[in-house]
Amino acid sequence: MAFDRGLEERLYELFNARHDLVVKKMFGGLCFIISEYMCCVIIGNKLMVRVGPENYSDCLAKPHVTEMDFTGKPVKGLVYILPEGFESDSDLAYWVNTCVNFVESLPPKPFKKRPVLK
Repeated sequence: MAFDRGLEERLYELFNARHDLVVKKMFGGLCFIISEYMCCVIIGNKLMVRVGPENYSDCLAKPHVTEMDFTGKPVKGLVYILPEGFESDSDLAYWVNTCVNFVESLPPKPFKKRPVLK
């Protein structure tokens, strides 16, 4: 699994104050999860961001943004940002804030009772 390590460092800087951040290898990349919801994923040199269905069309109209078509069919609410779209720290912060704002609008995930290991 190859992904942009420089982008990883930049994202850690933006998420550094979050105590609910979990980072996992997913989708062939590195997934940043907050409050148990996927927020964004580094896939190769692109950034997949979760913007939500309401923001989807507006985000697609921005430069360097394409549909997220991981399975061959676009997924409404997720977009790819090409590297040119997050070159500056302010551009990357914009996309992270967009993700965080959407994820924080979601209801808390229900508590999952974990099986007791014997």
